[in-house]
Amino acid sequence: GGDGEADLLACAHRACLALARAHGLDHLAFPAISCGVYGYPLAAAATIAVGELRAGLARGDVARVTIALWNDDVAAAYAAAAGASA
Repeated sequence: GGDGEADLLACAHRACLALARAHGLDHLAFPAISCGVYGYPLAAAATIAVGELRAGLARGDVARVTIALWNDDVAAAYAAAAGASA
C-alpha cells in the first residue's frame, strides 16, 4: 500500500466519470473496483469509490451511478462508506 495505490484507485474512478461526461452519458455502472482477490483493504476501497463517485455526481459528470456489489461484505463496506446502515 505505499506505492500510491489509493491515488490510482481514485484516478480510475475520476477517469471513468470524465469519459462519461465527455461522451454525454448520464448513467454509469461500476464494479466494486479493488474489492476482490488482490487484497486491497475493503473499507479503504469503498471509501475512495464512494467519495469519487459522489464528487462526480456533484460535478454533474453523470446523473446516476450504479455499483455492482458482489457479496454482503462488499455491500456492507460501501454502505458504511456512504454513511448508511448495512
